[in-house]
Amino acid sequence: MNVVLISIYELGRQPFSLSSPAAWLKQTDCNISCVDLAVQSFSECREVISSADVLAFSLPMHTATRLAGGVVKKVRAVNPAAHICFYGLYAPMNEAYLRSIGGETILGGEFEEGLVSLIKRLATDVSENSGTRPHQPEPLISLNRQQFLVPDRTGLPPLCKYAHLQVGPGSMKLTGYTEASRGCKHLCRHCPIVPVYKGAFRVVQRDVVLDDIRRQVAAGARHITFGDPDFFNGPTHAATLVEALHGAFPDLTYDVTIKVEHLLKHRELLPRLRDTGCLFVTSAVESIDDHVLQIYEKNHTRRDFLECVEMFHEIGLQMQPTFVVFSPWTTLKSYLELLHLLVELDLVDNVSPVQYAIRLLIPDASRLLELEEVQKLVGEFDQQSLMYPWVHADPRVDELQLNVMAAVQKGQSLHESRRQIFQRVWDLAHQAYHDSVSEHLKIAWSDHAPPRASVPFLTEPWYC
Repeated sequence: MNVVLISIYELGRQPFSLSSPAAWLKQTDCNISCVDLAVQSFSECREVISSADVLAFSLPMHTATRLAGGVVKKVRAVNPAAHICFYGLYAPMNEAYLRSIGGETILGGEFEEGLVSLIKRLATDVSENSGTRPHQPEPLISLNRQQFLVPDRTGLPPLCKYAHLQVGPGSMKLTGYTEASRGCKHLCRHCPIVPVYKGAFRVVQRDVVLDDIRRQVAAGARHITFGDPDFFNGPTHAATLVEALHGAFPDLTYDVTIKVEHLLKHRELLPRLRDTGCLFVTSAVESIDDHVLQIYEKNHTRRDFLECVEMFHEIGLQMQPTFVVFSPWTTLKSYLELLHLLVELDLVDNVSPVQYAIRLLIPDASRLLELEEVQKLVGEFDQQSLMYPWVHADPRVDELQLNVMAAVQKGQSLHESRRQIFQRVWDLAHQAYHDSVSEHLKIAWSDHAPPRASVPFLTEPWYC
């Protein structure tokens, strides 16, 4: 049996969501191929896709899921008979849509065991081979505790095809990616992980993670991104892992994602991150408005964020905050307040420009829909965009979001620096507020912010 694992888009990373199941499926009696359409053209993958018995699409994020419909049409044109499977975080949340475009098996949560079960079933199930398609016996969402296998990356494009870490002008590091845990202990209302994991998280065994990193270092990686939703969901696991990593590869650097609440709760571990090679910590701050933070149930406040920034400065770590800047509760004034605060905190170079344009996404099964206030805001679920649409009460805010996104995309196409793109956003925000750009503040942030190259960042510009 020929099985093709397909990634559509995974934030510029070499897909863990292909390499992990590839290791599992290679233990079965089938031929495994991996296709990453983010860096490979459909035409160069056409032959392997056309000969597949099973086509399994990884859907770890919203962008990939939205693109899936068009990709499936191309796939069906060259291979109308293959069994279509969708797996990953966004698969169970969009089950109805995915079945409408041809999905026969949908797997979420800990999907590796489900994929193995699917392949074994198809190899022996006469009804499947005869064209009768019964409902899948595999669970839609599995939260089983798995003994993970070391990801098999041999069938993937090389690391040089993916996002790099820029550490200075013209200085790049080849970057790998791994996961030390999945899921999350927390129940933030806007988070897409919550409808699937519901507060559960699963640890990837330390030896598996270290072996995966070891293989990527052998392939040229000099920096590793840990893609855990929150690296401090298991603080002991995280601390022992980075100690072992630094002992094995003292020159290797890495970055992690940790929520504000955990940064404060486990602040004693931050020097250990710094000393073991952590270059920056991404943290989903989301908003500086305490009312909005309460709606999202982020379990932190504006004051907590400010405390974290000060703490990072004292420790000597870089924070890269992320935001959901446009929401039904955003005002032109609150947007300006965020920009001014980033200048005041000297974080302009730490924020990826796309963050200035992120609009609240409300997918199916979002906990935000539990709120009567949100139910009154949204329209009917849109299967094309895979979300509940909402329109801001102030049309100037929606217009600003569109203008900011266009400005960010233009700046990125011109290879402008983060501070240059920030200036575009700054001007648009003040214009929307019917105010003039403050020359004093413009000079302040451009003159006193640290040099762009001093803040390391990944070269992939997109976010979700």
